Amino acid sequence: MTNPTTGITSARRAHSARCRQRVIKALNTAIESGDEISVSAIARKAGVNRSLLYRHPDLHALVMAKAAEPPTAPTTGPAVSRASLIADLAGAHDRINRLVRENMQLRDRLSEVLGDQAWRESGLGGPDDIEDLHRRNTELEQQVVELRRQLGEKDDDLDAARMTNRELMASLNRAASTSSP
Repeated sequence: MTNPTTGITSARRAHSARCRQRVIKALNTAIESGDEISVSAIARKAGVNRSLLYRHPDLHALVMAKAAEPPTAPTTGPAVSRASLIADLAGAHDRINRLVRENMQLRDRLSEVLGDQAWRESGLGGPDDIEDLHRRNTELEQQVVELRRQLGEKDDDLDAARMTNRELMASLNRAASTSSP
């Protein structure tokens, strides 16, 4: 008696060998034609599942090695490698992020300017020359302080003059009252 699983095992091995051959053929065709080389692309061309490539480390390593190589087929334009496309994509993402930040800053500034303009036009906002008014107000406050100081000095002088007049009047009145019979 023969083992019943022997036939299934040999059929499975034969199928696996045919799939390997299709993968290698698809990889060689992609290399010759300059097509995309990736696990998905090669599996699609070979008509196999991607898991086959992942289950066979030698096939996976072969596909990844060929994907990293520059294309050998003559092309009409400049050769583009996967690494250069990734670098271009990273640069594009950086530029997009920078433009998004700049756009937000410009929107914020526009919002401020439009808000100030609406505030002034509504009559609720202060006058345009508010800085001049603040400066003039400060000057007038300093002038008031100086004038109050001068007024205090004049009041002191006036009080001293009044006191002197009282003393003179008092002495004159005493002199007049002692000299009268």
